[in-house]
Amino acid sequence: MSATADSAIAPPRLQRRQGVAALRTAARTARGKVGLSITAVIVSVAVIGPFVAPDSSTAFVGPPFAKPSAHFWLGSDTLGRDVLSRLLDGGWVLLLMAVAATSFGLVVGGAAGISAAYLRGRTDGFIMRSVDVILAFPSLVFALLLVSLVGPKLWLIVVAVGFSHAPQVARVLRSSALDISERDYVKSVELQGVRPAKIMWSEIVPNLISPLMVEAGLRLTYSIVIISGLSFLGFGQAPPAPNWGYMINENRIGLQSNPWGVIVPALLIALLTIGVNTFTDAVARVAIGVERRPVEMARIGEVDVKAGELA
Repeated sequence: MSATADSAIAPPRLQRRQGVAALRTAARTARGKVGLSITAVIVSVAVIGPFVAPDSSTAFVGPPFAKPSAHFWLGSDTLGRDVLSRLLDGGWVLLLMAVAATSFGLVVGGAAGISAAYLRGRTDGFIMRSVDVILAFPSLVFALLLVSLVGPKLWLIVVAVGFSHAPQVARVLRSSALDISERDYVKSVELQGVRPAKIMWSEIVPNLISPLMVEAGLRLTYSIVIISGLSFLGFGQAPPAPNWGYMINENRIGLQSNPWGVIVPALLIALLTIGVNTFTDAVARVAIGVERRPVEMARIGEVDVKAGELA
């Protein structure tokens, strides 16, 4: 029996261990190392940046769009503020909002998809038709609609972006949960009279660790892009608070005088999405058995040789 088949019928505790093992294996692959390294660098800039910024992110330190100098390495922005200080202080809120929106989308979409797969019948039809309706709206348009109705509140942006992720998560997890809900160990728990909610949480969710990890990485990438886009359009932190997305917008008028106020925040956003996406791809390849570590492949080869000798 193959490793993929074994994981499909593995009990919940084993699946949890396999999920952690998949992350470790992905982190040791070449693709995973590159993605994790890029992500770690950008996250470090966002988290540690506010503590090491040379100046206040809102202080006026020079003329507008001054070129880089020995004191101001990236020059000044449209109002004469230090670009480097605003870069170092402008990423942690974006990162926090992206993680919160992704978590919200995974919880809502996961609950909807797993409930539809397990309960079947009218519940399945109602949930999936609702998902189809939400999918008709592009993510950015859906977020803009909610924000324009209520106002550019940070919590609302998190909810809007997270809710826009829920339909995709629901469809992916429903397709995976359909097979798991028919497994023998799930049926045996049902015969004991356990409540459906507890069965879904304790028996089905642990067996969805691999698709959940892949979806988490993909949705985090989309959250970063959408929230940055909303910040670029002015739906984010209120000025003068620094934000990578809004920095691109406010400094584009001085692109010829000092392009670093646009190039560097755009580069940081791009590298963050590339790093997360690359590591997610490594996790997905490990989860489906496309890529394994050399040691793991050697063990599989040893097992095959021993099986051939016994035959």
